[in-house]
Amino acid sequence: MYAARERMPSACAFFTKGSAKCSWSQRWLLLLRVAIAWERSNAGRHDTLRGLPHLTAAHMTVDLTAAQIRFLRGQAHGLKAMLQVGGKGLTDTLVSEVEGALEHHELIKVKVAAADREARDALVGALAERSGAVLVQRIGHVAVLYRPNSEKRQIILPRG
Repeated sequence: MYAARERMPSACAFFTKGSAKCSWSQRWLLLLRVAIAWERSNAGRHDTLRGLPHLTAAHMTVDLTAAQIRFLRGQAHGLKAMLQVGGKGLTDTLVSEVEGALEHHELIKVKVAAADREARDALVGALAERSGAVLVQRIGHVAVLYRPNSEKRQIILPRG
């Protein structure tokens, strides 16, 4: 054990090469390293979809709160439109491309090139329904769609 005056080294002492003090950034790095080590040790054991048979990987229904929608709008602000719905309208190829983009990115912008507002709303609604996504925002010709990844989520939503 340690003598009465000898202090036990801090958890950061290993990473700070023996220093007794830890800064906040060092504590944060320690916490991050512990979390990464825990995740690696539990790889394959934890699956959030395993016990929920009503959720399928293809079409997960997502109910978003107002705070979560606001967060996603902020995340989508810097994105550029990935796909464009053209004159052919909503085709199976387009839906499969949207599904692939949602699986990879979770949050995408789609540009809809329809002339009037009702046609744009119908196209965006049908696209969101067929791809299993949630319409986060629509401004003009651009729509923001969100669908969480079935295997590993990249965007962590606030609890809101």
